[in-house]
Amino acid sequence: MTTYSDTFTADALDPRITIHEALLIVEITFTGLYFHTTADVNAFYDRIEERLLETGEPLWFFMVNTQDYRIDGDAWFAFTRRGRDLSEAHSMATIRFDADPDTVVQIERNKGTDRAVSNLFPSRETALEHLKTRQSTRLARPNHIPNYHKADFVQRFHQDVENDIFEVDLSGVTFEHSRDVNDIHNWIEEAMRPSHHRWYLLYNYTGTRIDPAAWVQFTARNQHLNASYALGAARYAPDSETEADIRLRYEAKDMRPNIRNTRAEAIERIEEMRAAQPAPDMELGPAMQSDVSRNPPSRGRRYAHRPTIRIMPGD
Repeated sequence: MTTYSDTFTADALDPRITIHEALLIVEITFTGLYFHTTADVNAFYDRIEERLLETGEPLWFFMVNTQDYRIDGDAWFAFTRRGRDLSEAHSMATIRFDADPDTVVQIERNKGTDRAVSNLFPSRETALEHLKTRQSTRLARPNHIPNYHKADFVQRFHQDVENDIFEVDLSGVTFEHSRDVNDIHNWIEEAMRPSHHRWYLLYNYTGTRIDPAAWVQFTARNQHLNASYALGAARYAPDSETEADIRLRYEAKDMRPNIRNTRAEAIERIEEMRAAQPAPDMELGPAMQSDVSRNPPSRGRRYAHRPTIRIMPGD
């Protein structure tokens, strides 16, 4: 009888994610996992994406062991959505294998019929041999063409110095790839850095889209921005699909994204966060510490009285 695991820490998940660099294959093992909640699903797929980000390669063959795992109904939406996004962004081909005796018999019975599943194999060996016949569609490292330009984009920033709010207008912006993500986050950080203190971030998400190919880098850069420069953040007016994606990604990190319908409601949320702040300290994030050491502020700068807040309070 299978003993199912519901532990989704990085240490527990890493043995289930094997990267075969020479074969261009990522091997994923679901066997024995029990996904109770969307948080479990997000932790699992977040870890896969983090491992892919470490390789520097966007495209892989995926070989997935789907024998004997469980998913509760509450986790199904997240499971299918995150699996789809991973495939769209990073898969040259995805095949599954399931060595359960009943499945093996069913695969054999369905051969040559319209019930045959072309990407399902009865063993790891047959799945691996099949993938070795597939042609890689990797090209040279992509040189993404930038979709936005700094001189225009910085006009979307507004600093409310009196209320410590840094507003970013992402309305109509589509993050197509990592170049878009890096450019925009670089410009935000460059604009915030000279103040030498942290800000509340206020994002306008009207018509904003984050394509699957951009999500891994978007998550990484957003985490860095929050850790180094933010007192907290609120977002408003995303469409339903973007909102669902953001909520899924944040849930695995036990954080809420503070999404509101209107700008006024988002500012109200910021005021709630401000009221809940603990006693201030002088600690700055690593990026800002580095900048301050190179360019110490003049006496009396307000940054020294800003608290360090890592986690945005609940919705």
